[in-house]
Amino acid sequence: MAVATQSLDELCINAIRFLAIDAVEKAKSGHPGLPMGAAPMAFVLWDRFMRFNPKNPTWFNRDRFVLSAGHGCMLQYALLHLTGYDSVTLDDIKSFRQWGSRTPGHPENFETLGVEVTTGPLGQGIANAVGLAMAEAHLAARFNKPDSTIVDHYTYVILGDGCNMEGISGEACSLAGHLGLGKLIALYDDNHISIDGSTDVAFTEDVSKRFEAYGWHVLHVENGNTDLAAIQKAIEEAKAVTDKPSMIKVTTTIGYGSPNKADTAGVHGAALGGDEVKATRENLGWNYEPFSIPDDVLGHFRKAVERGASNEAEWQEALAAYRTKYPEEAKVFDRILTGELPEGWDKTLPTYTSQDKGVATRKHSEITLNALAPTLTELLGGSADLTHSNLTELKVSGDFQKGAYENRNIHFGVREHAMGAICNGLALHTPGLIPYCATFLVFADYMRAAIRLSALSQVGVIYVMTHDSIGLGEDGPTHQPVETVASLRVIPNLLVMRPADGNETSAAYKVAVENRKRPTLLALSRQNLPNYDETSFEGVAKGAYIISDSEGTPDIILIGTGSELQLCVEAAKQLRGEGKKVRVVSMPCCELFNEQSAEYKESVLPKAVTKRVAVEAGSTFGWCRYTGSEGAVIGIDHFGASAPGNVCLEKFGFTVENVLATAKQVLG
Repeated sequence: MAVATQSLDELCINAIRFLAIDAVEKAKSGHPGLPMGAAPMAFVLWDRFMRFNPKNPTWFNRDRFVLSAGHGCMLQYALLHLTGYDSVTLDDIKSFRQWGSRTPGHPENFETLGVEVTTGPLGQGIANAVGLAMAEAHLAARFNKPDSTIVDHYTYVILGDGCNMEGISGEACSLAGHLGLGKLIALYDDNHISIDGSTDVAFTEDVSKRFEAYGWHVLHVENGNTDLAAIQKAIEEAKAVTDKPSMIKVTTTIGYGSPNKADTAGVHGAALGGDEVKATRENLGWNYEPFSIPDDVLGHFRKAVERGASNEAEWQEALAAYRTKYPEEAKVFDRILTGELPEGWDKTLPTYTSQDKGVATRKHSEITLNALAPTLTELLGGSADLTHSNLTELKVSGDFQKGAYENRNIHFGVREHAMGAICNGLALHTPGLIPYCATFLVFADYMRAAIRLSALSQVGVIYVMTHDSIGLGEDGPTHQPVETVASLRVIPNLLVMRPADGNETSAAYKVAVENRKRPTLLALSRQNLPNYDETSFEGVAKGAYIISDSEGTPDIILIGTGSELQLCVEAAKQLRGEGKKVRVVSMPCCELFNEQSAEYKESVLPKAVTKRVAVEAGSTFGWCRYTGSEGAVIGIDHFGASAPGNVCLEKFGFTVENVLATAKQVLG
């Protein structure tokens, strides 16, 4: 094939392919096969359908694009560069997968403007996309008027066989079908190859029928390699179906154009090699040096800059008219777009004294959510089929359902993993949306990848996790999260909070709402806990603080967290009655305390006081950091048991008597 015989479309598609090939070859690392095979569908989508502004990547009403098959990220980087995004220069592409580059080995929203979500683990991207589409549907239902449309965009996804194998995609797509998210369109790169070879070794189901069963509109492009008209027609048909999401199966050849490696696992995750790159150039008639783009190709792609500016200008004009017609709604809309919190929002947070009846911190959480909801209208979320156990219903709103997207109570169903990833999508769609999701703490293990990606992606999802210890009782060791809190504390950029009473629960929500660049996980009790006069918002914001103290230098420090703070408070009273100087420290959040100044940490846990006891109804892992070699930790490093919660706590040593005995042993 000679270059002269190629159409401009073909040249554009090959430009995408060879930027990917050359970048992977230079890095000697990467996945060239997907960009080579998926380039035609990506070109048609970006060139003929997607609305975006390369010079303003965060323009609100842009279409969202998610590359769920994130290993093929050079496809996205090539498109971003070619269409004129300043965030991906040719030098960035030449630095693919290198230290400090803006073209990392998988798409990362915090590294590269134009990348909407961080898609590393397969399946996360399609689940994020469901969240993006839900956010669009919610904001459109809330703010659009019959004569003013200011929220109107699509979420497009390219996913692969690996995404469809991962269970999270099934969870998310099932919910998307139920909700009828008509502006969600997924293009399935059906190339039949995974790392182990042909997908026939493990994956032979009829994916189209599965999506039909989910309630999706399903189409098939049989020749995704060269039939651009069929790809265009399929996307047009998908856009015409407004009451359900669409999945377009696009059958492609992985590594298309490579004479010896196309349609093999060899092109999936490794550079082609010099000889095969040369042969591919000859086969596709690409007579250009590495990283070279013909002027007419670049000129065609860069038309996206003018189109994008025009699209945004039209929207800004519509928004200006909206602000005139609907000033009150516009104020809220503008605030949510920027992430600005409403003035005085935190004044609605409830406070308590020791005279207030003690309830479970999950109940305090419910009270707090419903105190915030009328003012903090950007707060939305729900539970994994545990609403009446997690106590997460917003009483001011109805249920988010098909035809009622304006509502804020989301029923995720028993889909923890997708729930977390969907909330990541909700948070990444618009800076001001504050999504929360809930389940039993032990089931955080079902959604750990999504929680980790919340932290990595720098999004402030709020995880409401109840039944936080052996104190939940009769459901037994399968539901009692003895190791879960400790394991979550090792995730960077995640705040793990175990509030001890009503004040600390309210304060934990204040921290969570204000932290829009890091997620917060609240571990909440099932059992009732007393309220204290001494607990404070200021103390919780610092992670740990003094609840009660004796005159002079303490003989011993008792550190409690969550439901175990009460044990330290009561034990301290008895020790003081025996003449001991005792300090009680509440530590609801280790991460926040670790971030405080050395002076503050010394004021709470002075190095000179080496006699310390920490108490938490969970793993002892990590507590030696605060107790030191002369201290002790009362915890549980084995599984629990099925019995009433108070019995479990007593049998496993979470009693005032055991705290006293341990403290006396430490004191010698």
